[in-house]
Amino acid sequence: MPSRDPINWMWAEACQLLNQAERLQRQFFRLDYPRGARVAWQPPVDVFEDEREFVVVVALPGVSPGNAEAKIDGRTLLIRAMRRVSLQDRHCSIERLEIPHGYFERRLVLPQIRLELDSQQWSDGCLVLTIRKMR
Repeated sequence: MPSRDPINWMWAEACQLLNQAERLQRQFFRLDYPRGARVAWQPPVDVFEDEREFVVVVALPGVSPGNAEAKIDGRTLLIRAMRRVSLQDRHCSIERLEIPHGYFERRLVLPQIRLELDSQQWSDGCLVLTIRKMR
């Protein structure tokens, strides 16, 4: 029976863990490359509509209100922000890192009607945007 070489065994285990981490990363968020931007992730959004307005809820856990921007550019709602790793200043090792971090841009195509970004609020880690339909 052949003996196990500890170096080859550890290397194989490390490669297997890296592959598993990449699969998890692809499962939880999609990497995207917006024009002229650094690598970005896209947060999930919910969109609600009634006769007067749209309400867009963007899940942004750990993003500070000062680090987020939302604007309407033509028919596109553009949301961008930066999410930093929450404990990056502490001297600790990372045991698990599943919540996406870094720069992102999210673009949503809007209907061809006049719209105005009416309000931006933060609620439970989400940016809530109200977009009024102009008559």
